[in-house]
Amino acid sequence: MAITEKNDIYNGNASLWEFHLRSFLGGKDYQDGDYLIKYTLEDNDEYNKRIDLTPIDNHCRNVVQIFSSFVWRVPPKRDLGNLGDDPAINAFLADADLDGRELNEFMRDAQIWSSVYGHCWLLVDKPPSNAKTRAEELDQDIRPYIQLITPENVFDWRYERAESGRYILTYLKVREWVEGDEQFFRVWTNDAIEGWSVIGDEEKKVSDIDNPLGMIPAVCLYAQRSPIRGTGISDIGDIALKQKSIYNKLSEIEQLIRITNHPSLVKTQGTDATAGAGAIIHMDDELDAGLKPYLLQPSGTNLDAIRACITDEVEAINRMAHMGAVRATEAQTKSGVALQTEFQLLNARLSEKAALLELAEEQVWDIFAKWQGIENQVLTDYNNDFDLHDLGAELDFLQRAKASGIKSTAFVHGVDEGIAKLVLKDEELDEALSQIKANTIVVGEFTDGIE
Repeated sequence: MAITEKNDIYNGNASLWEFHLRSFLGGKDYQDGDYLIKYTLEDNDEYNKRIDLTPIDNHCRNVVQIFSSFVWRVPPKRDLGNLGDDPAINAFLADADLDGRELNEFMRDAQIWSSVYGHCWLLVDKPPSNAKTRAEELDQDIRPYIQLITPENVFDWRYERAESGRYILTYLKVREWVEGDEQFFRVWTNDAIEGWSVIGDEEKKVSDIDNPLGMIPAVCLYAQRSPIRGTGISDIGDIALKQKSIYNKLSEIEQLIRITNHPSLVKTQGTDATAGAGAIIHMDDELDAGLKPYLLQPSGTNLDAIRACITDEVEAINRMAHMGAVRATEAQTKSGVALQTEFQLLNARLSEKAALLELAEEQVWDIFAKWQGIENQVLTDYNNDFDLHDLGAELDFLQRAKASGIKSTAFVHGVDEGIAKLVLKDEELDEALSQIKANTIVVGEFTDGIE
């Protein structure tokens, strides 16, 4: 079997991964994806011109970024136990990938790419060393680090069920880098680690060492789980299809605007005529009236219908992502019940993502500890309650409650506390709440400037 050969799952998903990646990246990457449908009898020059003129409304990136902003609004908490003074662990927290990214930053990037592809791989590796003691390793800055590997670079993998019933990763083939015609692969099994160089069609094994861990130090981070191990479900799968549809409709709008503003001149072959501003048309005096040049100008009445279709598709995207309350425009009004339902669905989605992140990081720390020959004591806790609500509606309710004129100190303090919790940051909130309880601030102070 050639080292560059991919498994059937890879081959069945490669085009989908590319589509989701291009949909997320947008720009030139999206334009080069041939997602603009070519008209019948349209030549390549006209088609390429349409591509250049068609804007890309990138909903995929927007949805992924919103997910990420909510998930990482509150950073995860880590209890290091007795390992708080371990230099290797602190170095890992500060520079997880040996490329300057803190662990939180790295995990956020991993979460983003798993949202795009449906999953990504986290490989916890440790450079080889001739050090005989942990102190010598520290002197050489040798410690475990983590790699983010996207699905198109994992050519093959295999899970097997152990006697305990747990599924174990027993084979992993990773393309680590490409430089010109050369590719480098590493093949992991529980027993060995092989390095392969591929130049063109020539394959050469360049290293073959024992696996010191007796396991493959890789974790699959899922956006959403699928029935197949080693593949996940992208957060933007259906959204990317809608984005493609919107992209083609935007091209129709651009075409209509271009044609209606620049009508076509229809003339006989022998008539001297141009259609530019101030142009003079020369015709024979005895030219038949039916042969006189004229301007063909579409009405453009379809524009409103196309725009309405785009609006419907954007609303569909919001429903798919449970973001009707987050991405809604002023024209898209919803009832309080509908908004609350949207928030609940989005909260559930975000909680699932946080749980999968937490599980993946726990597995990362297990592998880290195995590399170091220590017991893992790190406990990780990702926030899973995002307390999503309609801030404007709640502020309006509290302001109306304040204006009710109820003469109760407890009532007034409760209203002020509610307003403070909505508008103040954590570092300011505790002080404000203490002032409210002590009755040392003017009632209603927190409503100043709120519209």
